[in-house]
Amino acid sequence: MTQFIEPLTQPASLDLKKLNQKFEKSHPKDILTWCLFNIPSGLVQTSAFNVDDMLITDLLYRDLRPTHPVPVLFLDTLHHFPQTLDLVAKAKAIYDLNLKIYKIPGIKTREAFAAKYGQALWEKDIEQFSQLTKIEPLQRGLKELDTIAWITGRRRDQASTRSDMPIFELDAQKRLKVNPLANWTRKETWAYVFEHDVIYNPLHDQGYPSIGDEPLTTPVRDGEDERVGRWRDLGGKTECGIHGW
Repeated sequence: MTQFIEPLTQPASLDLKKLNQKFEKSHPKDILTWCLFNIPSGLVQTSAFNVDDMLITDLLYRDLRPTHPVPVLFLDTLHHFPQTLDLVAKAKAIYDLNLKIYKIPGIKTREAFAAKYGQALWEKDIEQFSQLTKIEPLQRGLKELDTIAWITGRRRDQASTRSDMPIFELDAQKRLKVNPLANWTRKETWAYVFEHDVIYNPLHDQGYPSIGDEPLTTPVRDGEDERVGRWRDLGGKTECGIHGW
């Protein structure tokens, strides 16, 4: 395992090509172990509490169990399915999560959001909706948590737009972004979940392989990319924007 004498504080100094080559065929646990050893502080998991996110949380909190629990950053868009919010509460209790919830400042309900920004903003301006509910809260959360590296639940086989995604990359702020499941498949994720009895959103059993905001998420048909049910009929949009900066 590649290890540093001093904790990593400047991700831009990493040889990402070499690091990606080394871990290309590694188990997610080995990738997370590297992160915990080299980034003992400033490591954050971003989670939408989809099944892949829950797998990572299970590895971090049940298996690896670092001395200082990794913060789990959740974006409360105010538009989540009730099942998602129930899972957040259940996971917090089961794992004793160091849960950090970020949302739009000063707005506490979906109704208040509509009153300020108009009904169904996502139909009028999806980019503004994403900026308000996800991008700004995420940027603020990562900054307030003094993030050096953040962990995502993305896989290459989730969508064609992610087929070339590396395990390790830098975001626009030169933080390290870690995709420990990049080289895994949907089948491998579910095999792990069933083997270790990991809790997951019941909507996954109802045709929703990828779960986002309730007004913008639809079931997916056999043969479609997992994420095609997110923002369906919005010009082929498959990303909310949080991974594009």
